[in-house]
Amino acid sequence: MSEALANNVISVDDFHQTAEAILGEVSKVIVGQDKVVRQVLMCIISGGHALLEGVPGLGKTMLIRTLSDVLDLKFARVQFTPDLMPADIVGTNIMEEGEDRRRHFRFEAGPVFANLVLADEINRATPKTQSALLEAMQEKSVTVANKRYTLEPPFFVLATQNPLEMEGTYPLPEAQLDRFLFKIDVLFPSEDELVEIMNRTTGGDIASAQTAASGEQIIAMGELTRQVPIASHVSEYIAQLVIATHPNSEFAPDMVRQYVRYGSSPRGGQAMVLSAKVNALLDGRYNVAFEDVQAVAPAALRHRLLLNFEGQAEGISTDDIITDLLANLPGEG
Repeated sequence: MSEALANNVISVDDFHQTAEAILGEVSKVIVGQDKVVRQVLMCIISGGHALLEGVPGLGKTMLIRTLSDVLDLKFARVQFTPDLMPADIVGTNIMEEGEDRRRHFRFEAGPVFANLVLADEINRATPKTQSALLEAMQEKSVTVANKRYTLEPPFFVLATQNPLEMEGTYPLPEAQLDRFLFKIDVLFPSEDELVEIMNRTTGGDIASAQTAASGEQIIAMGELTRQVPIASHVSEYIAQLVIATHPNSEFAPDMVRQYVRYGSSPRGGQAMVLSAKVNALLDGRYNVAFEDVQAVAPAALRHRLLLNFEGQAEGISTDDIITDLLANLPGEG
């Protein structure tokens, strides 16, 4: 395995076994939320970033911390607040005096120089600070004082935000939202799950997860993902879905024409292709089906659609739009 991983080569069976081991370890700590955990893992394997949205107390931060334990990666957590500055994220140059008493600048790396970065409550920081993550998320590098520093792969940003407490927050601009592969809704647990959560967290034994994969394995899984073939008619279906999110498109259903101001960027199509490939591999298949695309479409598109005033006034959600879109463009077979 180690020789194969050195060349970023991994078999489909190894991929499936590693993914199952990761999911199994996470489930020792996180109760329920199977869909959320699977989608976060899909983002990590795809090499993308995830935005988790949910009310406080649902375990968003705990999930990401658990993943950092399960994956042998360097972890960093940044609590976003209104007074956070860009240098607090990317780092800054510090003046030092050497033994020869000559002064020089030394770069002190910020928390973004990690493999797995938790951006907690990302919408509480100012736009200037939020933008400090843009280059890191897109280019996998940061620039400080005209010098470019490359981030060590793998690199993922997993961000959280609270949809309820909007006072004193700065909603993420569309340009930054578009850099997240998925926007994942974290829902309230069921009664049985809530009972299990209370049992696990109020007893004497605290559950913990063990390491199940390394950074090299994650990179190899991502390389295998990109080798998964996708048929031309499935690619065309994904392209039609993206185009149909635009109200002036020939494929746009009535709901899109009525409530959407602007549709998905091409990144939405790229996100669906990559995540559909991962979804197929997680199910033990080496080909992408329409069902894979439909399974990942909500998370890949919900943050890439802009509603118009009528849609906002009538309480329409982007998930409603996507559900209607998939019903009108069901795919073949």
